[in-house]
Amino acid sequence: MSTAAAPARTLRAGTVLADLIPSSRARDITLVVGGAALTGLAAQLSVPVPGSPVPVSGQTFAALLVGTALGARRGFLALALYAVAGMAGVPWFAEASSGYGMPSFGYVLGMLLAATVVGSLARRGADRSVLRTAGTMALGSAIIYAVGVPYLALATGMTFGQAVAAGLTPFLIGDALKAALAMGALPAAWKFLGRKG
Repeated sequence: MSTAAAPARTLRAGTVLADLIPSSRARDITLVVGGAALTGLAAQLSVPVPGSPVPVSGQTFAALLVGTALGARRGFLALALYAVAGMAGVPWFAEASSGYGMPSFGYVLGMLLAATVVGSLARRGADRSVLRTAGTMALGSAIIYAVGVPYLALATGMTFGQAVAAGLTPFLIGDALKAALAMGALPAAWKFLGRKG
């Protein structure tokens, strides 16, 4: 009787999706490396935006999913690994780029912070329902832009208004679509796992 109740309790209190895998140091290392690699792979799904040095890519979506699924600590470590390896020359930023001199590097820094925040919110159940997931993804995206857009302005000499036009406005529709995808996937995963538990 107590063994049947334990999985349901684990799914409710302070758990993120990654916590459902049996705990070990190897699990955590694998999740962190896997989260960094997933973000790097998703970054290669990129499309140039005319008039902007920032492409549309899958890396922001991956960063938010990594943070939400892994939690704040592992999400931070995964995105830190992604950022450090990219600065060191691994060509896994958008458009197979690397380094920290590019105008879009601020978005990478924003993803690091956003993954940490959404991971912390996920630990409080913010990925369990459609509406809470929508709010979590919107906040994560806002954090990425709050770091990325000013960095873009500083790196390129654009005014803040020009940076918003080049580094925020063209991406809003894509972000809404990514949020909709997350709004369906994350609560569905919890519902499925809750039934299995």
